Amino acid sequence: MPSEDFSGRSPRAVERVTRKSVYAPAVVEADTRTQFPPVIVAIAIVAALYFASDVFVPLALALLLTFALSPLVTRLHRNRVPKGIAVISVVVTAFLVIAMFVGIVVSQLTVLAQNLPSYQYNIEAKIRTVKDAQSGNSIFDRGARMFKRFNEEIGRSDEVERFQVDNAPDNPDQARKQPENVDAQNPADGTQLKTQDPNKPVPVEIRYPPPDPLSLLQTFAGPLIQPLATIGIVIVVVIFMLMRREDLRDRFIKLVGASDIHRTTTALHDAGKRVGQYLLMQLIINISFGVPIGIGLWLIGIPNPMLWGMLAIILRFVPYIGPIIAAFFPLMLSLAVDPGWMLLFWTASLFIVLELISNNIMEPLLYGSKTGLSPVAILMAAIVWTWIWGPIGLILSTPLTVCLVVLGRHVPKFEFLDVLLGNEPVLLPPQQLYQRLLSGDPDEATEKAEEYLQSNSVMEYFSSVAVPALLLAEHDRGRGVLDAPRRNRVAQSMVFLVENLSDYHDALDEEDEAEEQVSKPEKKPLKKAESAKPKTIISAGGRGNLDDAAAVIIGDILERNEFEVHDITHDELEAANIAKLELTGVSAICISYLNTSSIAHARYLIRRIRRRNTRIKIIIGFWGDDAENVDGEKIVGSTRNCIFASSIENAIQEICS
Repeated sequence: MPSEDFSGRSPRAVERVTRKSVYAPAVVEADTRTQFPPVIVAIAIVAALYFASDVFVPLALALLLTFALSPLVTRLHRNRVPKGIAVISVVVTAFLVIAMFVGIVVSQLTVLAQNLPSYQYNIEAKIRTVKDAQSGNSIFDRGARMFKRFNEEIGRSDEVERFQVDNAPDNPDQARKQPENVDAQNPADGTQLKTQDPNKPVPVEIRYPPPDPLSLLQTFAGPLIQPLATIGIVIVVVIFMLMRREDLRDRFIKLVGASDIHRTTTALHDAGKRVGQYLLMQLIINISFGVPIGIGLWLIGIPNPMLWGMLAIILRFVPYIGPIIAAFFPLMLSLAVDPGWMLLFWTASLFIVLELISNNIMEPLLYGSKTGLSPVAILMAAIVWTWIWGPIGLILSTPLTVCLVVLGRHVPKFEFLDVLLGNEPVLLPPQQLYQRLLSGDPDEATEKAEEYLQSNSVMEYFSSVAVPALLLAEHDRGRGVLDAPRRNRVAQSMVFLVENLSDYHDALDEEDEAEEQVSKPEKKPLKKAESAKPKTIISAGGRGNLDDAAAVIIGDILERNEFEVHDITHDELEAANIAKLELTGVSAICISYLNTSSIAHARYLIRRIRRRNTRIKIIIGFWGDDAENVDGEKIVGSTRNCIFASSIENAIQEICS
């Protein structure tokens, strides 16, 4: 351990430094020993949420309401309203609105319950119609019944004969035998006495004492105690969180990330913003869905349309199945109200049309990527939270999962949450392309490339995605984890990808050409002047099949710049084969290297080419990430008409010059 210079320090400072250096390893070792595996921690958290749901459900509701009401409190406080008054007024207003909403729903349900008996006749008529349809009057059913009667007629005579033979008495006197169970006759007055069956049960009447007032109160008020207690806890916790918001934020920062206050503060701000925007946008979408539902049901003639519109607003907070549940009750009511079937058709059409509008227009317009959740994550979160907390968990699943994703996005310990639940791609475009090249699927790689090319040029795709994907393969080859068959598969798939994109043209270039043709329609095309740039270019790989694939990419770029390109492999540049290489009419040769440690190989390759042709232009291109650190003078040296390029753009410029 290097010695430290303690000169100029006080004895107390020296003691602190010495104590820190002595005890720090022990502290780290102790922390390492007490650290539990992540699986154990996750199981413990899920078990606590499941078994202590009575505690955590009110806290979760209060947290989400705090996120939703916090902007209103902040706005009032900035307008010089005292914080306590702002918090109390906002909370009271919010819960009054919720209470009015619940009161209207309960009153509408009461009216519906009173009117249900009047729909009995229509319900019975629908049931009879369905039963008649199920009984079957088709030709197949009638034919089946006819064959059944034939079988019964054929077997009836045999059954009658067997029955007579089996039931014939053995002794004729048995037919005249009197029944044993007759009433006895009283010898005194000749009246008959009724004998009581000993096996007949005797009715017993049980009488209960009159109900106690306390038991009646417990019977009716007992089921209401827990919901009222939960509501009270939520109100108190919301007020406390809004009043002590800054203090709770500081304590959370100290608990989670005091060493990185900037990141933790960003996480809290991002979580509050995402959850608040989600709740606000979801409320707007639900209202835009529920209000037309209520109006449409009123026009159709469904009873209590206000009730169904308000339930649609609430139930649409439930992901996926909420609109289905909201549509179920009006559909059932349409069967009871209408003697026919048209009311059912119009009700179903109303829900389907409005749901399509909400999913395809309203949600993309208002949501965008504000939640940061993938569709699979929303579905899995709904299943998990429903299993843990029941229906309340289903309603809270999306905002709670948003908080988890934000936590994983900003806190390194929980990064796996962002990977599992987030909507952002976890693999970069070069990594995605490399994965598809490894699997030998150039067609899927082409589809992804066309999606990328909708907003980028072909040159950007080749330089930012295709070549970096080959660099990943070259890195794996250098580590010894990419064998020859898979390396060949990657190289061939890249060649197929370039061929699939050879006819693709940038949309911006096509628009520019169309504008030029429209702006200059009457001008005759001028005679094309002779170009100073070389006509024929050879694009070759340096020392491997991955380099050959990179050379094919360079050749495609040169062809788009109106060059005539010949693609050759690295084998044709070997010492035994270079004499067979045809260089007649070739103006330049571009050699591609992905491995930046191939400096000596590139230098000797230049000498071999110069022995064949002293005037040809040679461009040595190193496309690695650290190509800028390569000393080009060691490769080119004093060789005339030889250029070193560390990027594709520089190589194209040198060739065009």
